[in-house]
Amino acid sequence: MHIIGVDVSKKKLHAAYLKDPSEEKTKPKAASNSPEGVDALLTWAQRQTSAAPEAMHFIMEATGVYHEAAAEALIAAGATVSVVNPKHVRRFAESRGIESKTDAHDRRVLALFGHERRPAGWQPPPAHAKQLRTLLDRLDALDDDIQREYNRREKAAIQGNDDVLRSHHTVIGALQRERDRLRQEIDHHIDRHPDLRDTHKLLESIPGIGEQLARHLTAFFALGSFGSAAQAAAYLGLAPKHRQSGTSIHAQPRLAKIGPSPLRAKLYFPSIVALTHNHHIRAMAQRLRSKGKSNMAIIGAAMRKLIHIAFGVIKNQRPYDPALT
Repeated sequence: MHIIGVDVSKKKLHAAYLKDPSEEKTKPKAASNSPEGVDALLTWAQRQTSAAPEAMHFIMEATGVYHEAAAEALIAAGATVSVVNPKHVRRFAESRGIESKTDAHDRRVLALFGHERRPAGWQPPPAHAKQLRTLLDRLDALDDDIQREYNRREKAAIQGNDDVLRSHHTVIGALQRERDRLRQEIDHHIDRHPDLRDTHKLLESIPGIGEQLARHLTAFFALGSFGSAAQAAAYLGLAPKHRQSGTSIHAQPRLAKIGPSPLRAKLYFPSIVALTHNHHIRAMAQRLRSKGKSNMAIIGAAMRKLIHIAFGVIKNQRPYDPALT
């Protein structure tokens, strides 16, 4: 398999073909991050490798949404594409003493990473799952805008400017109406697709998971391909990170906090609710308290347990049952 690292930005694809793995020699190529640029990249790769796309393995980092169109086009052409965690690539580079971070360095590091680690191929999520994610991102943006307007209105109230207060009131009202409309659109979108509807219903059966979190977790599990509950929790950065060495270092375990922080933040308050109302999480918390664990450690464990339970009900296609062990 021919390994090609691709550093993706909004406008450019910076590629490096690992021409000689033993000598770690690479051949660079830059193309626009567009359908025409992907075609040019494939033509160049075929010329360099003298192989069909089926014999090529492209390695790129997850870069928000900027990598998706290029990755999907390469897969459609027959190539294998791996979308890897940027932090894993960075640590790989540091292990080799590579401190510089430029487009030229990054594409070469990705090619070397792909050759050594052979990451699994990535598969594009269903279109309706991507649409749900886009709608939820817009809903989150509206919530942020509303909160900002509330903060500005509070400042205007202190200043006593009635004209400005009326303006804030008008803007907040318009944003709230659009938020309500978008919530309805999201719910209709979930109801129109049986897989999303079933997942959403199962998630809402779990004490601690309310309407908002159920929407976001529905998109999370529809977009991700997780082989186990531990994988899903680790992807969200909920796996504990330990620091212990000999007799001198005994740090308290902390959450790894890698992966999507907005969704991780949305788990915080539902997990606190689950500590009281979810049978399994309440029992786990009691065990942890008896061992002297801190409140924050217990909340972190509750967040992780909530994802484990969510994975279980979706995998088994059965609503939450507090009687199950």
